[in-house]
Amino acid sequence: MVTSVSTTHNLKKMICARIRPLISSPLAFTISATKHSPINLRLFPRRSFSAVTAMSSSTPQSQIIEHIVLFKAKGDADSNKITSMINNLNALASLDQVLHISTAPLHRLGSSAFTFTHVLHSRYGSKEDLASYAAHPDHVRVVKESVLPICDDIMAVDWIADRVPGTIAPPPGSVAKLTLLKLKENLSDEAKSEITGVIKGLSEKFPGIDQITVGENFSPARAKGFTIASIAYFKNLSEMEAVDAQKELVNSQKDKVRDYVDSTIVVEFVVPSSSQSSSL
Repeated sequence: MVTSVSTTHNLKKMICARIRPLISSPLAFTISATKHSPINLRLFPRRSFSAVTAMSSSTPQSQIIEHIVLFKAKGDADSNKITSMINNLNALASLDQVLHISTAPLHRLGSSAFTFTHVLHSRYGSKEDLASYAAHPDHVRVVKESVLPICDDIMAVDWIADRVPGTIAPPPGSVAKLTLLKLKENLSDEAKSEITGVIKGLSEKFPGIDQITVGENFSPARAKGFTIASIAYFKNLSEMEAVDAQKELVNSQKDKVRDYVDSTIVVEFVVPSSSQSSSL
């Protein structure tokens, strides 16, 4: 597939957009309304997967910043270049600011409007750490050399987690369900709080959820209008599917916020091990 000059220019403009704060709130289940130059595409810093896990389990955190990037690889992108992109992004785990990073192909995408193929999830101790990571020369180089040449579309959201997860670095083999919500216009703060409250309560209603955070995106430039984000982790695919199978209970939670939601993106992915990521 050939990308036009204007498309590439617009993509780079979107990636270089400044980080701006917004608010705080998200979800982990599909909700249908009715149905060497500084490129600021913050992805993450450097440390091995095992080192990140060890550090995150021993260093107390008072706050967690969640960072998500969704990528759409070009249809004609060479598989070796895609593998290189994944490996180079994951290698940024060695950067000092990063508490956790995982890049993987999507297991499943719930959206008719977008065709993303890969996801990156990383965690930081502060907004300042995220900004430092974004400006780091290694991050800039990976984005410029490994990401931009093979991707048609990129979307990113950031939020302050409503709680500090017990495990900062989800173990390899665990499964994540990311939910992004675009809300209807002129929605009140009260309605947003209601949405957040429903999401916060999901871990009590569904014991299969190991951890879940929710918040409002504070970097709107690359979020395509989506403002509420959440990510839930499960021990494995079976645990996630067991929760999804409780359709009556799942639907009752969706119904509580359905009237507030314009559109939804749901992404599922498996956390790879360092050895798995090199062969993706």
